[in-house]
This record gives sequence, structure tokens and C-alpha cells, in this order.
Amino acid sequence: MELIYIPLILGLISFLVPSSIVRHFGLLGSLAILGVVIAHVAAFDPATTHYVLNPSKVFPLGLTFKMGYDALGLLMLILTNVTLPLILLSNYNRALSQDRVFHALSFFMLFGLNGIFLSLDGMLFYVFWELTLVPILLILYFYGEKNNNPVLFRFFIFTFAGSLAMLMSFFALGRLAGNFSYEALLAVELSPQIGILVMIGFLLAFAVKIPLFPFHSWQPSTYTSSPMAGTMLLSAIMLKMALFGMIKWMIPLCAEVKELAAWTIMILSVIGIVYGAIIAIRQNDIKVLFAYASLSHLGIITAGIAVFNDEALFGACIQMLNHSLLSVGMFLVADILEQRLKSKNLSDMGGVAKLAPIFGFWFAVITLASVSVPFSAGFIGEFVILYEVFNFDIAMGILSATTLVFGAVFMIRAFQLSMFGFPKIESFKDLTINELAVFLLLGAMILFLGVFPQLLKDFMEPCLNNIVNSIASKP
Repeated sequence: MELIYIPLILGLISFLVPSSIVRHFGLLGSLAILGVVIAHVAAFDPATTHYVLNPSKVFPLGLTFKMGYDALGLLMLILTNVTLPLILLSNYNRALSQDRVFHALSFFMLFGLNGIFLSLDGMLFYVFWELTLVPILLILYFYGEKNNNPVLFRFFIFTFAGSLAMLMSFFALGRLAGNFSYEALLAVELSPQIGILVMIGFLLAFAVKIPLFPFHSWQPSTYTSSPMAGTMLLSAIMLKMALFGMIKWMIPLCAEVKELAAWTIMILSVIGIVYGAIIAIRQNDIKVLFAYASLSHLGIITAGIAVFNDEALFGACIQMLNHSLLSVGMFLVADILEQRLKSKNLSDMGGVAKLAPIFGFWFAVITLASVSVPFSAGFIGEFVILYEVFNFDIAMGILSATTLVFGAVFMIRAFQLSMFGFPKIESFKDLTINELAVFLLLGAMILFLGVFPQLLKDFMEPCLNNIVNSIASKP
């Protein structure tokens, strides 16, 4: 339970910490929580589910309050609690780092995210899901661009409507199961008609949050109007709770209509891959370009989830890690360019690598990792997923593989237009120590996952087998 109450306590304390030292408090606090997660990893048996709260009775309204994690949940806890220190470190030399409210909201968001990945009760999962919406909305409102209320309203309406649809699905399952524990919900056998309705409720919530085409219209404007930290929190952390929800909750609980779910997710994913990439190629605003690039990359992950076998889910897991790390890197790149050049437009850039060679080098590293060169995490993830998608359906595989071409086009175009050519400004400050540290950490983790993917596979394999087998036993 310390993964729940420590972020909450740190968030409350953040309001009292002097502004002059709150950035140190925030970074050290996030690292302390990461240390707790690492301790859980060291003591964890990947073949088991570890309960942190497991009452023996069912409480009123069918609540069980069960909390714990399997290897998938623990992987998401690792990802979340690794990413937050990177985000805080990225902002370490910016004005936002001295804001107590920002750090408090970041810890409150971590509280909700950890709760999602620990929840083994449907109602708890929903409550924590909703709790994460409050701090991110406040971060976007307080620190985003002025007059962004229409953007935030659209984001709120999309996510809240999706969440209500998921709540209805949980109500239906809970009524049939008698309580909301994960095991009880998993044991429910649904008729095809009820299964379709329950699946749609989950899909709406997760498709909005990821986002999947055509539920993505809130994303580009929200990413563009958000502060760097808000964009990173959305792209690197928040959307992963929807991918986790698909693997852990949606498909296993709706196994009776798994074929319909698989084809629905696959078709939307492939459309998103191609659509996002084509739109990204045409963008002049680098933040909008990276937003559509994220949409395209996420389509690969959800296509792997749609296949839903051991290998495809492993590819999706490693690609989730890769996407989060790249999101931090890409939006840090975009923010550095915007802050130094006072513009987000590629047409206003050029020759930056001559003025800031260290920044140019690390932007090149992020670009190469994004196009999934060998020895990067993306190479392993995309190769496994595309192989399994081809086995699922050749046409879907061919369309999904266009990401290898389109992804290279929009990323190399962004790098070329901003880094090469004649400099349009006289000076450009190179990376600060904290920015360089973030890029070094990102590069090291992406390389490690690309060189030693078997470590992650061995860790995840028993859990993924259990998840796949849980739906194979249903009619």
C-alpha cells in the first residue's frame, strides 16, 4: 500500500515546501517512490500475483477492495515511476520547477496511476481512473497556454464520456458476478449480445484515452497547448493506463466476443498508423508533428494487443516502454526548440546542430530510436508486433508495415529541417546539465531494452501466458 499513500503524502507536503527547494523535494520524492517499486521488483515472483490488500469478505455494493499486481501491473508501475523523475528532471531548470502546486498535482497524479495498476477490483479501477483526470486537467489549466479552455473542455468531454461508458460495463459485469473482484468478473460468461455492449463500453474509454482513430481529435490541440510537463504526462504515462486496461481488463472480461474486439481494434489501429503518419509528414508545427507521430506509433501497440497471443503482447509491452521513453525525449526536444527559438514552426528553424552540436547529437539519437533502428527497443517491439500482425492477417500486416517508411519520413524531415541548413539565428544555447542527463538516461534505457529484450520476456512470459489462457478457457 505504500505505493498508494507515499505519493499522496508527498503531494500534500509539496504545498508546504518552500518554493526555493520544492524542485529538489519533488525529484528526490519521485526517486524514493521509484526505490520502493524497485524493492517490489526484487522480491517478486513473475509467476504469481502479489496482493497488497486482500480482504476475505465482500463489502456493501459488491466492493472487495482487492489490490495487487502481476508482472504486467508491476511493469506498468516501473514505467510510471521511472517516467515521473525524468519529467521532473526535464523541468529542473524551468520556472515550473519552483511551483509547489505543480509538484503536488504531479504526486496526486502518481497516486491515481499507481492505484490503477494495483486495482484488482473493477470499481477501484474506475475510481482511480477518474482520479487521474483531476490533476492533469489542473496542470493543463494552470500552466498551459492562455485561452485554452475550449481545448480542455473537449479533452474533458471526451475522457469523461468514455469513462461513463466503462462504468456502465463494470455495472453490468458486477451485477452478473455478484461483486467487482477481478476474479469474479473474469469468471462471468456473457451472452454475445451483452458481451458486445460491455466490450463497447470498455473500448470507448480506452480508445479515447490512447487515443485510437477516430477518437483522437482532442489530442493534437491538447498536446500543443499544454506545458512540456503536461504533454509528457499525457503521452508518456496517462495513455499507458488505457493500453494496460485493454490487456488486463477489456479483452479478458469480454472473451466471448474476442474476435469482434480483435478486428475492431485492429482496423482502428491500422487506420491510425497510416492516418497519423501521413498527417505528421505534412505538419509545420513540431509539437503537432510529434502528436500525430505518437498517434501512429500507438497504432502499432494496439495492433499487437488485438492479436492477443503471447508474442504479440510481449511486443506490445516492450513497445509501451519504448513509446514512453521516446515521448519524453521528443517533447523535450520540441520544448528546447520552442523555448530557445520562440517558435514551434519548422520553417523558422534550421542550422541548430551547428550552434548546439550536443543537442543535435541527442536529437539524432531520439530520431533513430523513433524509426526503430537495430539495437533499439523499438526495433524489437515493432519486429515482433509486425510479424504477429502478418500472421493475423496479411493485408493488415502490409498496411501496418507502412509505419517503417512513413515513420522515417516524418522524423527525418523534422530533424533535417531543424538541425541542418544555414542557421537563422546567431546563437542557440546547448543542453543544460539536467537536459543532458535526461537524454543520457533515455538513450541508455532504450539501448538496454534493445540489446537485452530477453530479460523482459522472461519476466513477462508467465503473466502473459496466464492472461491469454484466461480467455482461451471461455466459450
